Amino acid sequence: MAADIFPRKKPANTNTTAVQQYHQQNLNNNNTIPAPNWQGLYPTIRERNAVMFNNDLMADVHFVVGPPGATQRLPGHKYVLAVGSSVFHAMFYGELAEDKDEIRIPDVEPAAFLAMLKYIYCDEIDLAADTVLATLYAAKKYIVPHLARACVNFLETSLSAKNACVLLSQSCLFEEPDLTQRCWEVIDAQAELALKSEGFCDIDFQTLESILRRETLNAKEIVVFEAALNWAEVECQRQELTATIENKRKVLGKALYLIRIPTMALDDFANGAAQSGILTLNETNDIFLWYTAAKKPELQFVSKPRKGLVPQRCHRFQSCAYRSNQWRYRGRCDSIQFAVDKRVFIAGFGLYGSSCGSAEYSAKIELKRQGVILGQNLSKYFSDGSSNTFPVWFEYPVQIEPDTFYTASVILDGNELSYFGQEGMTEVQCGKVTVQFQCSSDSTNGTGVQGGQIPELIFYA
Repeated sequence: MAADIFPRKKPANTNTTAVQQYHQQNLNNNNTIPAPNWQGLYPTIRERNAVMFNNDLMADVHFVVGPPGATQRLPGHKYVLAVGSSVFHAMFYGELAEDKDEIRIPDVEPAAFLAMLKYIYCDEIDLAADTVLATLYAAKKYIVPHLARACVNFLETSLSAKNACVLLSQSCLFEEPDLTQRCWEVIDAQAELALKSEGFCDIDFQTLESILRRETLNAKEIVVFEAALNWAEVECQRQELTATIENKRKVLGKALYLIRIPTMALDDFANGAAQSGILTLNETNDIFLWYTAAKKPELQFVSKPRKGLVPQRCHRFQSCAYRSNQWRYRGRCDSIQFAVDKRVFIAGFGLYGSSCGSAEYSAKIELKRQGVILGQNLSKYFSDGSSNTFPVWFEYPVQIEPDTFYTASVILDGNELSYFGQEGMTEVQCGKVTVQFQCSSDSTNGTGVQGGQIPELIFYA
């Protein structure tokens, strides 16, 4: 909730109930006339000013806000508005000021305009997920920078793979480079989740091109291809076209060639792209020849694989060892807690293998925050008998927020004894990321900060 992100101080007076009552009446714009000597109820100018919010009392201007058919008439007070916004100052007191009693604002949503007025009148920021973008637009239009910054902070806090593509499009529109960079971080690291999200189909063509062109996109190319087709189908609906193969190709235009189809696994191409109908017969034949022929044909499609992201490894032990009676697994949980000082994306764990020659292990890995499972996976890995670590991956990278402890757990199943870590560190510097470790109450097999299992966190930053 916005109230949790931007806490507000309670008025330090004995008439809190009366203040809240009038404030709620103003939110509803029922124009209730304050009690006689209402000014005496509020000890500060801020609170007395707040009574005027969305109140017809002494209003000297009205705004008709919203598109035709969905307008709302809102009262205003020129002096208060001019103090809060240079645009309103120019509108009411500048050299080209127009003396209008009613001003139409069709390009701003009423709820967003009210949120801006509430900030100007009450010095309160009240944001909601469904109106924050519209509020940002209003704050930018009327040059209310502190409200705009709060909107961006709200968006960054709620940023996830589900909304990153839409927010990328909006951040470019609003010229917010910090938010744009945050969006790219999420899209790159959690590309497959972002591309499969409903929000991906809502982006504009320019944003689609920038995503398809992205060199660091961490996704299989077949996922990129399927996402582009899903976008094309929705774009046909937006343009009131029948979603035929021909029309999908038409709306994709040259963006189709940004999909690196020749870099797909052959099975993905043969069973997916080649049978989708979106490619011409000549294109399909040429790509098959690209896979199989010594003399490769020229293609319009980009044929160089994306670089993706290079995972970083945080190793928390200074040495490892093995003994004749350790480390055994009997279905027990090895667990450790960690926190980071910057947002990262955990892709998997590096685990030790057998200390008695080559062996296969079954590993159930899990990542939790305050008891809530954020990611888990069950897979097998083969160890060669060395003291190296072996990666085990989550299906999708998991977003990790800074300054909060998360719990990494693994349940291993294998017949052979394993290596284990020693001389564990409570804090590790890994590139620009600082990782702190502490013991977990979930650990029932002996792993802790000083020694045990889960020697590595594998992440994108």
